[in-house]
Amino acid sequence: MSADAYTVVGGGAIGGTLAHSLARAGHPVTVIDSDADHVAAMRERGLKVDHGHGRFAAARVTAATPGEFDGPLERVLLAVKAQATRSAMDWIAPRLAPDGYVVSVQNGFNEPVIASYVGEKRTLAAFVNIFADLTAPGVVRDGGPGAFVIGEPGGAPVSERVRRLVDDLQAWGPARASDNVEGYLWAKAGFGAMLAATALADASMADLIDRHREAMYAVVGEVFDVAEAAGMRLEPFDAFEARAFQRGRPAHVRDSATDRLTAWLRTQPKDRSGIWRDLAVRRRPVEVTTHYTTVFEEAERAGIETPVLRAVIGGLRELEADPAGMSEERLDELDRLAARHAERAGEEAPGTPGEAAGAAHSGCASSAGSGLPSRPVLGGVQAQAVQAWLEEHREAMVDDLAAYTAQGSSSDDPAELERCLEWLREWLDDALGAPGVRGVGEELLQRDTRGDVLVRRYPATGGTDEEQSGNAPVLLLAHYDTVWSTGTLEGWPFRRDGDVCTGPGVFDMKAGLVQAVWALKALDALGLPRPACTLVLNGDEETGSLASSEAIVSEALGSRAAFVFEASADGAVKTSRKGVGLFRLTVEGVEAHAGLDPTAGASAIEEAAHQVLDLGALSRPSAGTTVNVGVLHAGTRSNVTAGRAVADIDVRVASEPERQRIDEALAGISPVNPRTEVKVTGEWNRPVFERTPGVARLYSLARDCAAPLDLDLRECAVGGASDGNFVLAAGVPVLDGLGAVGAGAHARDEHATVSGMTQRAALAASLLAAFTE
Repeated sequence: MSADAYTVVGGGAIGGTLAHSLARAGHPVTVIDSDADHVAAMRERGLKVDHGHGRFAAARVTAATPGEFDGPLERVLLAVKAQATRSAMDWIAPRLAPDGYVVSVQNGFNEPVIASYVGEKRTLAAFVNIFADLTAPGVVRDGGPGAFVIGEPGGAPVSERVRRLVDDLQAWGPARASDNVEGYLWAKAGFGAMLAATALADASMADLIDRHREAMYAVVGEVFDVAEAAGMRLEPFDAFEARAFQRGRPAHVRDSATDRLTAWLRTQPKDRSGIWRDLAVRRRPVEVTTHYTTVFEEAERAGIETPVLRAVIGGLRELEADPAGMSEERLDELDRLAARHAERAGEEAPGTPGEAAGAAHSGCASSAGSGLPSRPVLGGVQAQAVQAWLEEHREAMVDDLAAYTAQGSSSDDPAELERCLEWLREWLDDALGAPGVRGVGEELLQRDTRGDVLVRRYPATGGTDEEQSGNAPVLLLAHYDTVWSTGTLEGWPFRRDGDVCTGPGVFDMKAGLVQAVWALKALDALGLPRPACTLVLNGDEETGSLASSEAIVSEALGSRAAFVFEASADGAVKTSRKGVGLFRLTVEGVEAHAGLDPTAGASAIEEAAHQVLDLGALSRPSAGTTVNVGVLHAGTRSNVTAGRAVADIDVRVASEPERQRIDEALAGISPVNPRTEVKVTGEWNRPVFERTPGVARLYSLARDCAAPLDLDLRECAVGGASDGNFVLAAGVPVLDGLGAVGAGAHARDEHATVSGMTQRAALAASLLAAFTE
């Protein structure tokens, strides 16, 4: 780590947190603050961070008021309130070195103001979400983990100075570089609007967001309408899945994202926002009324109405004069305002069921799924050159598959999954570039009892400069877990016999990931264009993706389309998959002695027998619906009337109407014998994956891309589900089954062909290149 010196202008919650972290890591840090008592405390006792439970950590910093320090300044972290930006820049600008810079670690959109003083070349953009508080002179209360993203203004490529700053800020936590800081800032503006609304009442943020979803969806929707008009690509951060709150998203996606957000907020040390604290505790003006000026200006330019956001800001201005006016009735009125505005606009109120009906099954999200390419970009000669290059590197591809297969990755072994993922990260670093190099980004989403989720972001290269045109990335999905138990490799290691490779997981689905990576490598090696891509690897697909589906959907919502590298079906891609429901029927009977008092009992087994037959009758093979009772447990002894029976049910449906029919049937189950009780529990594990127009367009494109490769690409419908089911249900078009050619998933004859690997990697490369158009 370097020993670069930093000047933090504004030593409050965020500035104090960052100054403390940098100083503790050995960096010379100067804190400039206009509060003389705060400066005096830092000089006397150091800058302290309160970690709670009586735990304090102090760091020595140089502290001064603006009048006591005359510069020069080189690396400045500007952390004053947004409304104080211009006065701070009046002081900073004449002292800033020619090769120095100012990075805004503030709320709001302050980079244009900073650049107007010192020029864009001496301005850096940053997004910060840190829940901290200044609780006393010289003392900052730790707000727990947060998010910090730094980049050049205007979406310029990540520079060396950004990388160096990010490296230094690892002293604070997982700071990272990005070429889309603006996307984070607009996402935070949406989240901040929700938090601003919660400051209208004296209650916890999580509870108010939960109770007033109509107002919250409306206010964040207004901000994101403006962001979309400005051409912004929103980015998720912390537990805020920004894209789930854009207009037109399926209601269940938005509601689930809100559930996760409020659950996360309840784990944070602070249960009220800094805006609330400024009003209720410090009795001072809030900065939020300043930093939404940009949103209102952009809204007026685009002709977008923002009545709910304006009502929030107006309410905060009233509370600046009289904080005693805080009341949840203000949020009740926001709910009513949101409903009235939606009614006038001829829309359904946010959260109503009809809103999701079209988007969830259109195969095209309102923004992310639009603009699918209609034809290949690579000509026949170029496509064949890609295939030839991959043929030349087929042995290296096999080596990668062998090394990957050698990493055990049983779904139920977290330690083994962790080791496998660490190997994958190193392999991806070598193959496609490490995070922080050439614009590559990474997020590692940790899961307690399942495999972690790895997100790698790769920038567009060549072609039409997709980053500047604003196209969303293509999502590449693969899972690294397998059904094979730990230790299977000892008796069944990877083997190759001519064109056939065998081993646990080679077909489902380790070869698929190898193919995806080599497709990207081939395009790069031949200087051919490729779009921005987001690669998501999860470690619990084989057990239902319960810990990863939310992250997958979040990434999907910001993507143009998704390619799933699950194994093919005898070479065919999969354009339809059934939805899967896992349910349990529980019957409570009345136990009695079967011989002495047979009429006193009510047999749970007899009742279950009736119910099982009725459940089986729900199957409609002609419609693709099957209802299978695969497990039945009942009774204790042959001479006891059974008091309990439990049946496990697997339901597969090929269409949404069939899913609804099954739901209604399960909800309407009642006992044949009134002396028994019957209950059905469970849920749909995977939504239906229907052949939507978006899916059909992707298949048509794939067929055209396959033709120069002498591949007659077929499509098929299958009964099994994949993570593609989640993505399509979120309104994003999907092409599945782009992985291995072979057979034997979940069986000892599992195998993949080498020739299939090279051919399918070439197909994937051509498909990806088409998205650079």
